[in-house]
Amino acid sequence: MSIFLIIVGAIFVNNVVLMQFLGICPFLGVSTRVKTATGMSAAVLFVMTLATLITFLIQKLLLIPLHIEFMQTVSFILVIASLVQMVELILKKVSPPLYQALGVFLPLITTNCAILGIAVLVTRSTFNLVEAVVFAMATAIGFGLALVLFAGIRERLDLYEIPRAMKGAPIALITAGLLSLAFQGFSGMV
Repeated sequence: MSIFLIIVGAIFVNNVVLMQFLGICPFLGVSTRVKTATGMSAAVLFVMTLATLITFLIQKLLLIPLHIEFMQTVSFILVIASLVQMVELILKKVSPPLYQALGVFLPLITTNCAILGIAVLVTRSTFNLVEAVVFAMATAIGFGLALVLFAGIRERLDLYEIPRAMKGAPIALITAGLLSLAFQGFSGMV
């Protein structure tokens, strides 16, 4: 499979949030401001790429040769949790305002089903190591694109007079549905 097709497919055609519905919790929770959405996107990009690289190697070099594939979920969660702790420590030192803005959603990356889902999906695919890492990076970029677009739309919605019954979660879910429909238009590309 061409690297270009993997990238386009992961970002637009099979967007992890809008088409596969993985990672909805941070998508809805952190998408109120573009700045926090961008920070979360960068954290997810880092964690998803490294987690996929490490879990791919663990699966191929340790779990399969030792015939302990049943330990996949536990070992993958331990890797993801360790990476999130590392990101949390780095953000606390490098950018305290972003660390504060992300708040409770930063530790939630540990339980972000998009990261674990992509790690498992990659091990079940026919990707080699390079394709797996490219797929993970492109998937994280697609997650970030959807998150930042959604945050931008939600910021703009704050400027308009919305009926009281539609404010908050209802208009956010309608907007997410419309954004998902927009990404559905890419489905014939790859």
